[in-house]
Amino acid sequence: MPRFTTVLLCGALLGAVSGSPSPDAALRASLQKDLDQYLAARAKPEHISAIALSVSLHGVPQTIDVSAGTTRYGGGAPITPQTLWQIGSNTKAFTSAILLQLEAEGKVNINQTVGRWLPQYPAWKNVTIKRLLDMTSGIPGYDFSQAMLRDYSSNPDRHFTTAELVRYAYPTTPGAPAATTGYSYSNTNYVLAEMIVEKVTGHSYTDELNRRFLRAGLGLDDTYYEPYAYPPSITDRMTSGYFFSHDADNAGLAPLLGRDMRDLSVSWMQGAGGIVSTPRNVTRWARALYTGSILAPKQRAELMSLVSQKTGKPIRVTSPSDPGAFGLGVAQITKPEIGTIWFYEGMTLGYRMLHLYFPKQDAVIAFGLNSQPDSKENQSGKLALAIYTTLHAAGKL
Repeated sequence: MPRFTTVLLCGALLGAVSGSPSPDAALRASLQKDLDQYLAARAKPEHISAIALSVSLHGVPQTIDVSAGTTRYGGGAPITPQTLWQIGSNTKAFTSAILLQLEAEGKVNINQTVGRWLPQYPAWKNVTIKRLLDMTSGIPGYDFSQAMLRDYSSNPDRHFTTAELVRYAYPTTPGAPAATTGYSYSNTNYVLAEMIVEKVTGHSYTDELNRRFLRAGLGLDDTYYEPYAYPPSITDRMTSGYFFSHDADNAGLAPLLGRDMRDLSVSWMQGAGGIVSTPRNVTRWARALYTGSILAPKQRAELMSLVSQKTGKPIRVTSPSDPGAFGLGVAQITKPEIGTIWFYEGMTLGYRMLHLYFPKQDAVIAFGLNSQPDSKENQSGKLALAIYTTLHAAGKL
């Protein structure tokens, strides 16, 4: 599958968490060393020039923010905590949260169907909103279509509409997985969810996102959304981001290899992955999502209801024998070394943003890397492990 906005289970994550003293200079220096070492080792194979990290610990109002590298491969200005990044599929939780708020308002029910709200897609009329959000719809991803990839790479300033994106998948996409049951990751699900938001509210997805979250006093002042392209006022604050994937399923994107994706159209992502933010804001969002007041208890329980990525069946919690599961735009993983955590790795054509939430310890880590590399070269899990190890050794986790 082309890795436009994907979730990646980080098998290298380790650790357990306890305590939350205030950050200090020695800890910052150790975290800086982690980032510097990773950048030195991985700059060439992953084609990255920058890493930014934010750590939010229980009871500590200020985040620990550390960055390494420059905004361009081979040069540029130093990265800072204010540098912006595409956060990819971390956007999906925002889309889910809008629909869950609408449900709490009595305007929609996640057990209603695509046929109820989007009758123009009769082949999918029996698929529920919940099955869109938890990736059990069986609807193929538009980005499985090599035609779509070629159309984008031939004109990366193109402004796709949501209907145009869905057209690449409806009713099927040649070469896509034929699964009709079980878990099957699809960006089409979240573009359809975005369209349902607009149908229910009569407002644009952008307006709903801004009103409910981005401009709602949640502290997400460095988080932005545009459906087609970002203006220079935003892109000038972003690090460059490089498409460097030679994976076979990205064959249609070959003309973009090595290209800086920062200023190009983001219309291929939209409600599936189009948000720009900082690691610090991502930690704030994670706290609001998992523990804050933006969702009522019923809707938070729905957000965190899980289906196994192995079987596609509902499960209460992940376990060592069934370690990966998907909720409504969030993911859970269990590893013997760490227990159970929530996380997401969002990936676009030039960026990766990973967040991890440790519920027992109420700690959040978020970091960004500025490339999409070959899948075999993506070592973000090892960076997460190094960060955890440093925090644990310092008594912070």
